[in-house]
Amino acid sequence: MKSPDIRHIMKNYGIVIAFIFICIILSILSPVFLTKINIINIVRQTSIYGIMAVGMTFVILTGGIDLSVGSLLAVSGVACAGMLKAGYGPFPAFIVTILVGTFFGLVNGFIINAGKITPFVVTLGMMSIARGLTMLYTKGYPISGFDEGFRKIGGGYFIGIPVPIIIFMVTVVLAWLILTQTRLGRYTYAIGGNEETVRLSGINAPFFKTLIYGISGLTAGISALILTSRLNSAETIAGTGYELDVIAAVVIGGTSLSGGRGAIWGTFIGALLIGVINNGMNLLGITAYFQLVVKGIIIIGAVLLDRLRD
Repeated sequence: MKSPDIRHIMKNYGIVIAFIFICIILSILSPVFLTKINIINIVRQTSIYGIMAVGMTFVILTGGIDLSVGSLLAVSGVACAGMLKAGYGPFPAFIVTILVGTFFGLVNGFIINAGKITPFVVTLGMMSIARGLTMLYTKGYPISGFDEGFRKIGGGYFIGIPVPIIIFMVTVVLAWLILTQTRLGRYTYAIGGNEETVRLSGINAPFFKTLIYGISGLTAGISALILTSRLNSAETIAGTGYELDVIAAVVIGGTSLSGGRGAIWGTFIGALLIGVINNGMNLLGITAYFQLVVKGIIIIGAVLLDRLRD
């Protein structure tokens, strides 16, 4: 009987093995790590950028990138806060938050396709635009003090499970269904594999690419809702640097930066791995400055792994 190919195992299950290994190491180094409270805290914190990583998976599967997600979270968050402060209830605020994030995402996609500009440049510009609009709206001051009903979105529980975790899991499952069971999912992989072939097949590739960037903006809006509710505040600096964790989670999870290959469950594990590492460094008392160094190493390592998979 032929023995399992080590390279095949590492290629397909390397992220799971790495996740288990790091959890074992951290549980040895810190007795607090495997406690129920800490595990729930890890997943709850992960949910905010994990949801955005779900949207980013769609984008990267097409061979694109979205550097604006952190800023879209911020501008969606202040839109939410503005609605609440104007006297509207949580549901209207929820709708506006989602629409704002989706709108900016669609604008990204439209400019990329209509202007034939690389996603890196467009989303880098949008990152600055959205952050600037956030500061103009708030004049640099946070908007805070919301009612208890809204705060339950980020800090409440349903059947004993934190609401952000439930939203995260529902988002992951819906994304998995879209990617595996719908035409949009098939086209997402096809565009990343060979966009020109998709065009020649009569498929409106620009339309679907624009829609995919809209999905990325939508997930940023959902994360904005959770973060604003949890902090009871919308701040201009919200989401700063989140794009690094989001992209790292997607690439570590096995989605190729060149597009056409990846899975949503890999992104899910990748997001949890980033969350575990962040939590572990905090438990071990590692300074915030050195944590930035570690995150940079993780991102470079993720890109190297992507190249090795090819």
